[in-house]
Amino acid sequence: MTRAETEEIPGTERIFEGDQSEILLLPHPTDSPNDPLNWSWKRRYWQAFLVCYYTGLTAATANDAGSTAEPVLNELGITYAIYNDAAGVLFAGIGYFAPFIAALATLYGRRIGYLVSMILGLIGSIWFAKVKGIGDTIGNQLFIGMSESGAETIVQLSLIDIFYSHRIGTALAIYILATSIGTYLGPLVGGYIAGGPLGWRWVPWLNAILYATSFIIFYFGLEETYFDRERYLQYYATDTPGVVIKGEKDAETTAEKTLAEKTSTDNEDAEKKAGVNETTGPPEPLVQRGKDPRVKKTYWESIALITPASNLRGWGTKQYFQRLIQGMRVFAFPAVIYSGLQWGAQDAWLSFYLTTMDDLWYDEPWNYSNYGVALMNVPCVIGAVIGCMYAGPLSDWFCLWMAKKNNGIKEAEYRLWLGLANMVISPVGLLLFGIGSDRGWPWPPPYIGLALIGFGWGCSGDIAMAYLVDCYPDMVIEGMVGVAVINNTLGMTFTYIKRHIWVLEEAHVAAEAQY
Repeated sequence: MTRAETEEIPGTERIFEGDQSEILLLPHPTDSPNDPLNWSWKRRYWQAFLVCYYTGLTAATANDAGSTAEPVLNELGITYAIYNDAAGVLFAGIGYFAPFIAALATLYGRRIGYLVSMILGLIGSIWFAKVKGIGDTIGNQLFIGMSESGAETIVQLSLIDIFYSHRIGTALAIYILATSIGTYLGPLVGGYIAGGPLGWRWVPWLNAILYATSFIIFYFGLEETYFDRERYLQYYATDTPGVVIKGEKDAETTAEKTLAEKTSTDNEDAEKKAGVNETTGPPEPLVQRGKDPRVKKTYWESIALITPASNLRGWGTKQYFQRLIQGMRVFAFPAVIYSGLQWGAQDAWLSFYLTTMDDLWYDEPWNYSNYGVALMNVPCVIGAVIGCMYAGPLSDWFCLWMAKKNNGIKEAEYRLWLGLANMVISPVGLLLFGIGSDRGWPWPPPYIGLALIGFGWGCSGDIAMAYLVDCYPDMVIEGMVGVAVINNTLGMTFTYIKRHIWVLEEAHVAAEAQY
């Protein structure tokens, strides 16, 4: 298969050259010092740490409300059904705000999306801490949900900005791991706080403190990763090394060294050209704020509140709404539907076992306290870590191995083979936990079930999103928006179905008691 033929098939690309020991760096690095792929390892990993920390924070705040259920219901006199409604509103906030924050990050830079998200999380957390009735209980979850929408759209794009395609599985595994840690450890920490001397209101107050502190750290520490690679290469194409015989690590190191050797000279030349002969440069949209893209950004430029896209026209208002409308097309892409259903199933299972913990494990035969229910998240974390390792680094290695057997050509569908094991593991976990909880089994079988569910959470999410990114590398954020809408719609639907069943059961019990 020729290079031209591979480029015509979504998700199919040549990853090896020559004797198949030479890894092709995709996307192709440029010679620009502002290209995130040319950043040092320390700089890239710091950015990755920040966005994954943000992911864990938003996941924790979106899930720790369950740890406060018992004291909140007792103090405010509301029912579990209302709390369940709040969970449904949370899913709606995540899924249906995703297109809006994604369009913001696409046109005005990634940083503004993160900062807006944190402000929304801060508002929701303070509202939760001051909750007084049913309206407050439901309303604050809308803002907390909207704050997490950035974690389901922008983070993946930020990671893809700073990692090559042959590392996508590992990068997304780190993202899924951060999501898992926040999802499971948030309720764990929340349970200890709610059951301690501080009381349940300190759970959202702690969230608010973290959001406020994180906003400051992100404002001064998170760099903008937006870089118009195609447009830069169109006007400043050079011979940039992308293949090195000794493998991926050497390839990236060589590219970095070559860039370092050229940076000083290039900066001087670019400044001279920009000052002496402006007509030889690219069209105006590529030069932002009069800065030649070949000149390294200053610190303050790298943390600008807004970094306009190179194709932004005016304020971009019309383009913003056009993106919202055009984004609806992604629901016709099979990979988006598949990934959304995979993630949606995980959200549905999450709603199932978290509410089951709250419904059953406080009562006979376990009589768990807030601490006990919170600790039930530990096996989920253990399973998720194993699942992320399986679907991340292992899937990257598996795809490279399969590509070598296929004459150096990698296909997106290679990752799906690793999903076969989870078709058995996750259902077994659900059955163990569900049946064990219903019949009052001793704790070991349900806990094993939770670990298997955690494995499925880490495995399914990583494989599904890596597959989507491999299929459509040029429309990552659009695809992630589609996934967010689908998976949170499923999670919301499942939550309300469970509430309906719950109401019927309570009515049945009340009728039996009456007669």
